[in-house]
Amino acid sequence: MRKQKDKRDVVASSGNVVSHLELSNAEKKQTKVPLALAINQIIAGRHMSQMAAARSLEVNQPKISALRNYQLDGFSVERLMNFLTALDRDVEILIRAKPRSRGGGRILVTAA
Repeated sequence: MRKQKDKRDVVASSGNVVSHLELSNAEKKQTKVPLALAINQIIAGRHMSQMAAARSLEVNQPKISALRNYQLDGFSVERLMNFLTALDRDVEILIRAKPRSRGGGRILVTAA
């Protein structure tokens, strides 16, 4: 017997994986995740405990736990950027015209 091939529709990506998962506030989450990732990498690289990180960022330990687990609803983009500056990182915002080939403007966060 011959097995039937699994036929699935292939959809081109918009570049925003979070939006494809149909999560609410996908664009905001797509902005927050790289910021949180950078914060978590800095904390891990410094071998800081959650309590030490909490003291450094002037929050309580449960906030650091939420941040480590990427539960980001309680954090604004501005607050995450402030955490990065408190961890001795510069945050730059670049505003430029979008390419004509793309529909709307977007927010893109990259770490150097």
